[in-house]
Amino acid sequence: MKTMKAVVFKGKDRIAVEEVPKPRPRAGEAVIRVTTTTICGTDVHIVRGEYPVKPGLVLGHEPVGVIEELGPGLEELYSIGQRVIVGAITPCGQCFYCLNGVHSQCGGGIGGWRFGNTINGAWAEYLLVPDARANLAPIPKNLTDEEVVLCPDIFSTGLSGAESGNIKVGDAVAIFAQGPIGLCATVGAKLKGASLIVGVDSNDERLAVARRFGANVTLNTKNGDPVPEIKRLTEGRGVDVAIEALGRQETFENALRAIRPGGTLSSLGVYSGKLVAPYEAFYAGLGDQKIVTTLCPGGKERMRRLMTMVENRRVDLTALVTHKFALDQIQEAFDLFSHQRNGVLKVALYPDATRVQGGREVVDVGVAAEPR
Repeated sequence: MKTMKAVVFKGKDRIAVEEVPKPRPRAGEAVIRVTTTTICGTDVHIVRGEYPVKPGLVLGHEPVGVIEELGPGLEELYSIGQRVIVGAITPCGQCFYCLNGVHSQCGGGIGGWRFGNTINGAWAEYLLVPDARANLAPIPKNLTDEEVVLCPDIFSTGLSGAESGNIKVGDAVAIFAQGPIGLCATVGAKLKGASLIVGVDSNDERLAVARRFGANVTLNTKNGDPVPEIKRLTEGRGVDVAIEALGRQETFENALRAIRPGGTLSSLGVYSGKLVAPYEAFYAGLGDQKIVTTLCPGGKERMRRLMTMVENRRVDLTALVTHKFALDQIQEAFDLFSHQRNGVLKVALYPDATRVQGGREVVDVGVAAEPR
């Protein structure tokens, strides 16, 4: 087989399933047969023209699959047919940034994000993995695709919001936006030992999921400004850490207003346009506050650690996979996800349509929820 089926970005608001050349690995590279992938909010930004990529690129950056072919130098490390995941971020492990511990910025600003950004991505039957030795993470035999498909990006990103915020045992934390990333940040705050977790969103169904995932208190922004209530819950101080998981001016402002002097705003959102820090919330720049940004940590060791959390039942994110589609039905799947209908949180995509009965399956998780 010299060609494969893939979803190609054709320009603003246009994607299409096409036959494209099947990749072949060079030394140090691998090709995996994609068994499961998913749609991310970043993909929506790309298709809407809010984040620029070149037309003709195969999109998608959250791959689960089976090793199809190995380039020279990998034969003693991996085997054909081995199940693996690959992080959305694929560091080389050798550049200035990697050697200084900033793997997501491999090669320069957000350079670690390659799939569906600078090279062909995972919405395809096959995927070329660069620097495979640093990025192929074997899947434990007792875990399903659906149990690990959120590890490459959503779980890693959401958890990193709690890690970068340096949450300490007993901290008060507020998470602004409870879509998939915000919900994983809520899980991360619980894992890090926060004593008070406040989930903030405009959707009651998402807030119900947030309570299942560890939020003690949930606040709906449709009922008014959440910051006064956050201040009341924290004896007037504000939270120690606020996590912004949407990428909008209003959520950034609210997160900044919600932190105490000396607190931390951990930002995960993808912003577009000008971002403004309100003067009073910023204490004129003299409040000893920190604003930290994080791009999803990747690499095989990060993936191994996340899968170990899943394997040992410290985390169960399967409830976030609310809908399943065949890759051929990308138009329907993307329309559903991008317009946040029918309680969608995450959509699983299968290149092999036989894995989804009738080509489409809706997963009943008990409580409907919408993505960010």
